[in-house]
Amino acid sequence: MLAVWDDTPARARPVRGRDRELATLTELLEVAARGRGAGIVVAGAPGSGKSALLDALSDRADGALVLRAEGSAAEAGVPYAGLEQLLRPLTELTALLPPDRAQALRPVWGLPAASGISGDSGVSGVSGVSGVNNAPLAVPSAVAALLGAAARTRPVLCCVDAAHLLDDPSLAALTFAARRAGRAGMVLVLAVESAGSPAGAAPWTGLPQLRLGGLSDEHARTLLHDRLGSALPHDLADTLVDIADGNPLALVELAESLTPDHLCGRASPPEAPPADGRLCRALAARVRALSPAARDVVAIAAVAGDLDSGPAHRAVARDDGSALAEAARHGLVTSQTDAVRLAPDIVSSAVRTVLPPRDLTRAHQRLAAEAERAGDRDRAVWHRAATATAPSPELVRELDAVASRARAAAAHATAAAAGERAAVLSPRPGERARRLVAAAADHWASGRPQRARTALRTAVPLADRALGARISRLAGEIELRRGDPTVAATELVSTARMLAPTHGELAATALMLAGEASFVAGDNARYCHTARDAAALCGPESWPVARVVQEHFTAMSATFLGRHRDAAGPLRHLVRLGEDTPDATAKTLASQAAFTLGDAERSRDLALGAAVAARARGDESGVPWALVYAALSALLSGQLATATTAALEGLQVARSLGQSNSAVDHVTVLAMLAALQGDQDTALARLRAAQSELVERGLGRPSALAAWAAACVDLAHDRPAEAFDRFRTMAVGRSRHCVPLRVMAVPHFVEAAVRCGERDTARRALETFEGWAATTGGTARVALAHRCHALLAEDDGEARARFTEAVTLHREADSPYDLAVTQLLYASHLRRSRSPGQARDVLREAVHLFDDLGATHWVERASRELRACGHPGRGRVAAPRRGASGLSPQQERIAQLVAEGATNKEIAARLFISHRTVDHHLRNIFAKLDVRSRVELAAHFH
Repeated sequence: MLAVWDDTPARARPVRGRDRELATLTELLEVAARGRGAGIVVAGAPGSGKSALLDALSDRADGALVLRAEGSAAEAGVPYAGLEQLLRPLTELTALLPPDRAQALRPVWGLPAASGISGDSGVSGVSGVSGVNNAPLAVPSAVAALLGAAARTRPVLCCVDAAHLLDDPSLAALTFAARRAGRAGMVLVLAVESAGSPAGAAPWTGLPQLRLGGLSDEHARTLLHDRLGSALPHDLADTLVDIADGNPLALVELAESLTPDHLCGRASPPEAPPADGRLCRALAARVRALSPAARDVVAIAAVAGDLDSGPAHRAVARDDGSALAEAARHGLVTSQTDAVRLAPDIVSSAVRTVLPPRDLTRAHQRLAAEAERAGDRDRAVWHRAATATAPSPELVRELDAVASRARAAAAHATAAAAGERAAVLSPRPGERARRLVAAAADHWASGRPQRARTALRTAVPLADRALGARISRLAGEIELRRGDPTVAATELVSTARMLAPTHGELAATALMLAGEASFVAGDNARYCHTARDAAALCGPESWPVARVVQEHFTAMSATFLGRHRDAAGPLRHLVRLGEDTPDATAKTLASQAAFTLGDAERSRDLALGAAVAARARGDESGVPWALVYAALSALLSGQLATATTAALEGLQVARSLGQSNSAVDHVTVLAMLAALQGDQDTALARLRAAQSELVERGLGRPSALAAWAAACVDLAHDRPAEAFDRFRTMAVGRSRHCVPLRVMAVPHFVEAAVRCGERDTARRALETFEGWAATTGGTARVALAHRCHALLAEDDGEARARFTEAVTLHREADSPYDLAVTQLLYASHLRRSRSPGQARDVLREAVHLFDDLGATHWVERASRELRACGHPGRGRVAAPRRGASGLSPQQERIAQLVAEGATNKEIAARLFISHRTVDHHLRNIFAKLDVRSRVELAAHFH
């Protein structure tokens, strides 16, 4: 047990992932304080957090009387044991009840029933007092009356945990009271297991119900952090999240089962919650209650998973159906017309732990037979291999073939499973290691980085030097995409040197990844040092990929050192190499080169080509990286809607693949896009979402972009001094090494500096920017240089000439956003120079451009400037409708999520935007589509 590693303070830990449920229950308490009560059922699988939710609700019940009870199997046969627990604090209030009610409660206190009291179906009644023989409602009515009496002075909260284990009379009385709670200031919450009552309708049927599903991965990781703090490595946390299937108790018990060897990587992670833990004991009790036939159904569902849910259905359908119905009644499986699966809130690894091995073996045999009948030899091989207990060369060969076919079909999860099983059955260590490395690559390609790392750790002690280098190369790539890029750079350079003598192309890709790691970390010195390795390892007659890598290092190291003229030639050559090769990595590097040259169109085309090439190869792991440049290139040309689409897609793919660093890259790009549009709430929400990982992992490139975005927010909202200070932070820490982004930010820095009176500082910065713009920055950057000169000009004639040239070049470069901003700045200068007529002509187009870009803040600002120039009315110009529906890409995405049933809070979390922004977009969506409700919007999209 690892209690010593729990570095959290001694306090009640927060309930994770239950905000909606806790808010619902808290609202009932607030209504109860006004005299209107409620009864409600909280249902969930074992370990879903029902007890923790009741504890949190009790903590919020300020001013209320809190009554607690908990059902137990040991007292399920003791009449009124549950009621006695709950009502014990109210014994003195019994005197306030009418005599018949008070006497009906005597059995609850363990006293003999009054003369004439008898029971019916386990529920006592009163006859001697009321004159009515055999009154089955006597005790339930008395319980409701007693709780109502308590609620007359203050609200009452009754929390009954494990209510499904209460004795029958207590459960009958409490559900009776719950249905009548609305007449008093009382909230009665019954927490039950979601299996309900296997024998028939549950006593609580008809009461409102809150069902607790599994936690999201994000909340699961937070829960683990609550328990273990910084002691838990990221990849181990991911493994535990994967095993726990969103079950809070599984997460807690897995965390408690860890040892120092687990945390240090010396031991493989646990494969299931502990067999002697509460979760496995609860599931074992359910399994023991099943008939042998029903247990077979559960075993088939447990070993089938999603891949074999259809064959599992066919296998159990050969029985009479009663076993399947029994397993479903106990809440262990679900069945559709063509699939049988474990219930969604049941932890599959725990079920496999509690089932007898012979049951699991029999399930695999039945599924193998079903696969043979269906002609699916690959699945049959898999299930036969699952039952093997000794090395089998024949099975290994068959599994290798399964993995190869699955890999060719981009079914990487299937390939990984076959590869790992083949490794277990391989007779020699070297063969096991080779198959584990192949399985790790498949896990990585399928978006399971934690499983990839586990397979690599297992392979390390079995591998020779050459295979060890391959392991290091893949481990370095995983570290780059989701860990510390500085660590990744060190590992990858060392790996490249090991691979160079025998595996040149692999060495080149390792160097390329090392360079990207240094770039992401903001470590220019290491990058330039790696460039020297590239020059030594990648000769002029090397493979195409090696030549691309060499040119990339030559060009980018010159850029980082500020030698833009030296960089121009290699950058252009690299772009041509990328266009001539089908390799996805080469195209991504070429896209970065085109971006550095300021050639937005070619950068975008190369980036999108890289994404297409990666997907055609059946490996999406390089897609998020390529889409970073697709988004940045669109941002470079002012195509904000296109940039948003690319960044949102990149974020979705990065998340699905577990590439958290790539996800942060896209979140900061999205923050920059929101900042440029003047959407302060959204930009700051996205920056907050990225902040912890930026600091924790030392991500220099996205840190620089985040600082730039925050400064742009300040500029857009007339806080030039704050913007100036933020830009100055880009010159310290890791951000200072991100030379390309620092140079690209100069036009905004110059604007902030001029508005703060720091003209000399602005001129010095502009010299560097102009040197880049004149050599490798492209027309769009030259236009911005003219804008900066206009802002710095002391002479009105020079300012006008510079602004005019900037506008011309913006049009030539097709940069609508930069054109609109320049026009706004030009118009402001013209108004101050007493030329309001000219200013109005310039501003009208700026308003139109901002509106077309969806930059609402800038539309309003330009409209105010128009009014200041004497333009009548509001000054807005209607923009043409975008797309078939007239919606912007972000509005399209929001509308689709609404149509799928997402709440505003869920949409805000998915897109990293504020609630206010979601509300604003929804109002516009309703207006554009002429719908009046979310229901009509869903119908429109369906």
